[in-house]
Formats: sequence, C-alpha cells, structure tokens
Amino acid sequence: MAEHNELGKAGEEAAVAYLESHDYVIRHRNWRKGHLELDIVAAKDHELIIVEVKTRSNTDIMQPEDAVTMQKIKHTVKAADTYIKLFQIDAPVRFDIITAIGKAGNFKIEHIQEAFYPPLS
Repeated sequence: MAEHNELGKAGEEAAVAYLESHDYVIRHRNWRKGHLELDIVAAKDHELIIVEVKTRSNTDIMQPEDAVTMQKIKHTVKAADTYIKLFQIDAPVRFDIITAIGKAGNFKIEHIQEAFYPPLS
C-alpha cells in the first residue's frame, strides 16, 4: 500500500477513535454504493453525522479541510442522500470534517462540526 494511503487509513482510525471517545456511535466506515462513498457515518443525540476525514502529515501546503471542495461537498451530499434513502433514516443530518495532522499514533485531531451544508443547487 502506498505511504499516503497508509497515512489516510491511520487518520481514519484516529478519527473513529476520537468520535467513539466522544460518545458517537459508528454506523459505517468507508461505506460505498457504486461510485459513492462516505468516510464515516455516525450517530449521536438522534442525529446522523456524515464525517469527511482529511489526513495530512503537515500543513505546509494547505489546511486539510481546504481539500473539501464544492465538488467534494456535492458528491458527499449525494452519497448521504443515497445512504439515507437506502437505510430509511428519518433523522436530522449533519456534515462534519475531521482533520488528522501528523503521523500514525501521533495525530492532532480537529473536529469541525457543521463544516458544510448541502448546496441549494
């Protein structure tokens, strides 16, 4: 596995550990349906939380959350809509970003709640 893939996997592991330590219930990790994908689907306080995880070894070039472009947001919202319909979920939905900066075993985690909203068009 390529080094950046291993870093991303370790970042997702750290994000899941963070969420679980804050009383989130993990419903799915790396959920896929066709070409659609959600990094983490969690639940807390009767709310469905869709979490996009961005992992970087450093922030020299850009902040990890800046990699969540409008195209990525639209793709994530479409995947979330498919997930909600497939599992017949009737709950409020929130879109969060978790950034993991550093290296495996020593990440700085930042949880950005309500990082984005579904675009109107």
